[in-house]
Amino acid sequence: MRARKKKHGAERIAACAELLIESPETLFENPNAPFDRERPIHVEIGCGKGSFACALAAAHPEINLFALERVSDVACLALEKAERTKEGRPDNLRFIIGDAAALPSCFPPHSVDCIYLNFSDPWPKSGHAKRRLTHRIFLEKYQTVLKKGGVLRFKTDNAGLFDFSLEQFAEMGLATRDLTRDLHHSPLAENNIMTEYEKNFSEKGFPIHAVTVEF
Repeated sequence: MRARKKKHGAERIAACAELLIESPETLFENPNAPFDRERPIHVEIGCGKGSFACALAAAHPEINLFALERVSDVACLALEKAERTKEGRPDNLRFIIGDAAALPSCFPPHSVDCIYLNFSDPWPKSGHAKRRLTHRIFLEKYQTVLKKGGVLRFKTDNAGLFDFSLEQFAEMGLATRDLTRDLHHSPLAENNIMTEYEKNFSEKGFPIHAVTVEF
């Protein structure tokens, strides 16, 4: 679904400038530079309205989190959500308006500890397979920026995308763990942080598929 154009979107984004990395390529020299201290670097790809990113940053003050969103009007909502957090503006969360293809130009090789890929577009037509964010094309980009031993944490409600992704992981020789096809009825649910999309679909009874991929 196309995001509705936000009124005064540019001005609203500018009002949250302290949380936004306007020139992501500047991170390449030192990804920890925007923060008050060095911490393990985590990246969420496709942060949507920001609920997951805000909750993750609050639950894990020991990490520095970058949340990417390619649609500026959606990123606007995520930025405003972070600004409104009751704990105050998070010191370990920053946003990037961009997409997964740009990761190697933003982060130096083997600098990222963890990537989160939550409910990305399944691109169900077979001719669109290369657009899926778990296609080998993207996995190779993740492999470039992830540290040795770094992980990709992947969640989706789409069984077809999940099966495709498992095939791609296997073709690249990547090990997997914590695999479940019904996350919310598994022991892994205890520490799970939900996205807006996930909460909505799980309440309707859709099973959530999840896996951790080791690089």
